[in-house]
Amino acid sequence: FFCLGLHQSMRSVLAVVLLSASICVDAFLAPVCAPLVKTRFQAASYRRAYTTTSARGLKMEDLELTDAGRRELRDLEGKWKNVCVLGGSKGVGRAIVDILSKLDGVNVVALVRSDDAKAELEALDGVKAVKGDASEAADVISVLDGCDAAISTLGGATDGVRIDYKGNMNMIENAGILGVTRMILVTSVGSGDSKEALPESTYEVLKEALVDKTKAENLLLKYYTNSDYTIIRPGGLKDAPATGKAILTADTKAAGAIHRADVASLCVDALYSKKCSQKVLSAVDPSLADPPTSFEAFAL
Repeated sequence: FFCLGLHQSMRSVLAVVLLSASICVDAFLAPVCAPLVKTRFQAASYRRAYTTTSARGLKMEDLELTDAGRRELRDLEGKWKNVCVLGGSKGVGRAIVDILSKLDGVNVVALVRSDDAKAELEALDGVKAVKGDASEAADVISVLDGCDAAISTLGGATDGVRIDYKGNMNMIENAGILGVTRMILVTSVGSGDSKEALPESTYEVLKEALVDKTKAENLLLKYYTNSDYTIIRPGGLKDAPATGKAILTADTKAAGAIHRADVASLCVDALYSKKCSQKVLSAVDPSLADPPTSFEAFAL
């Protein structure tokens, strides 16, 4: 109403002044607003990405999204259709890929470091291998994206850099925002509150690795408390056929040998068990001890 009472020329001048002021405000606020706009755009993109259908028919739009953009866990037991395996080219990780590839309707994505490993894994049904480096967040994100669950058996060192923490950190920090709702983190007896399970001399030999594995566990336990995770700590690993007698136990003093094939089998069992949600368990084979030991088995 104020503008209507002004002379035409005065209204024109006022319009120019207001336009100039608007441009100045926009220029001032743009650097501040840009990150917020980008973040909202990314969040919208992630949310849209969730409303897709997996190759095997699990309809993600049937699962509720929280404000954080994560799928709820209802009705998911036994329905993990797209599983990412970090460390899947050898050892326990490779044995896990072998088991998952034989499950009906399960797709596996594995991160590997060599062309030979890539070709070997992709010879298996339902397995896609991606060449990359777990110490690089972008490479880990590339294999997590589109998966419902993730299993990490990462460990060891490359060029003097241990992957036990950095690689697992890349999985833990990025899994939730990419829609991964189930994580299995494989560490070791001696990590976290199971330190006392090992003789002091053994712990000192393995200390560098165990410290990094403990850091990875703590990251998951302290800062990702709403995640659906299971931490599995195997005892001394051996290469031999599965005995079928290995167990998971909540006993933090449990220690002993276990075959890699048995660890892999327990990891897959835990993946599909709601009883294992947010549990930290050790994996040992009492039958390999001499004399045989006895620990209370965790019921899957």
